[in-house]
Amino acid sequence: MSKSPETEPLMAIFIGMDQLSPPAKARVSQSDVAVLYDRLAGVYDLWGHLTESKARNRALELADIHPGQQVLEVAVGTGLAFVHIVRRNPEGRNIGIDISGGMLAKAKRRLQKAGLTNYQLSIGSALAIAEPDASFDVLLNNYMFDLLDEPQWTQAITEFRRVLKPDGLLVLANMTQGETPGSGIYERLYRLSPSLMGGCRGVRMSEALEHNGFSVILREYVQQMLFPTEVILASRRRRVFSDQLRSAASDSGTGSLPSSRLFNARMRLPKSICSM
Repeated sequence: MSKSPETEPLMAIFIGMDQLSPPAKARVSQSDVAVLYDRLAGVYDLWGHLTESKARNRALELADIHPGQQVLEVAVGTGLAFVHIVRRNPEGRNIGIDISGGMLAKAKRRLQKAGLTNYQLSIGSALAIAEPDASFDVLLNNYMFDLLDEPQWTQAITEFRRVLKPDGLLVLANMTQGETPGSGIYERLYRLSPSLMGGCRGVRMSEALEHNGFSVILREYVQQMLFPTEVILASRRRRVFSDQLRSAASDSGTGSLPSSRLFNARMRLPKSICSM
């Protein structure tokens, strides 16, 4: 069947969409990202539930938050993960920052509706976190590096490492390159119009984390409505800790680490290897 000129752009979305590599550069500036997400705040939750909820839940499981911890979420968005963080940590410190005032306003309404009070939400950037060194046990960051240009990755990762305690854990979730037929459609949409994807494109963060002082414990691929996400658990501790947890994941037979085993592995680690 012949294709008319009008159908060719649409066909291009599907043809060869699974052989794409991510764009070299982000195409939406950070100042424009804040404006874009102010506009998207009212409808973002629908997208979040349809395409990101599985990965977000896995990130929360890997974070293994328990009462009394110091927890930071960077790029808190509308609070879809943050509300669960605060519920799990009623006696600790829960901080959330985002560059979008519109997203933060939605997050505050969510927390208020849930009757939660033990938290702080404020405007803030991953590139300059207004917190002291070695402050947090856990740092979560969902769907942010897929918005940042690669030269900014090192700055953000360095800030993450600075504010984490020596034995702190980092959990990331980001749009990644599709690994199954059809999952490349979102990368194609980004190439056609970055704003259609909220500025997000597929990234792979393991190498950048390793180059900037983190040890990657595991990386999992999660797909929902063909939308591809990578979830990464990384440690600020020395590699022996990461190797111990990788071994636990391998022993599970799935390559995934249940949160109970993560907690047990952390508790067995000798304190002598925690210092950097």
